[in-house]
Amino acid sequence: MNLIIAMAGQPGQDGGSGMISTIIMFGAMFLIFYFMIIRPQQKKAKEREAMLNNLEKGDKIVTTGGIHGTVAGIEEKTILLQISDNVKVKVERSAIGVILPKNK
Repeated sequence: MNLIIAMAGQPGQDGGSGMISTIIMFGAMFLIFYFMIIRPQQKKAKEREAMLNNLEKGDKIVTTGGIHGTVAGIEEKTILLQISDNVKVKVERSAIGVILPKNK
């Protein structure tokens, strides 16, 4: 309530300059939040999406649960993960945490 009164100003006074500075302050706060929080999250989400789309058979991965394995098969939403000889597990693509670099 006091904020509304402060923004509107007292009757008979010029409240326009106070209103403009308040709008500029809120705009600056929004820009700070955008560049420090929203934009980096969007960039990280795009990088993760690209990583999951570039997944290939034979890639070595680590799931978010900590299971290490090799991709044995790929479906639309799931992958077949070989974690040992004759042991394969079907996991969701979203459970992939890291794709390990290939040894040269």
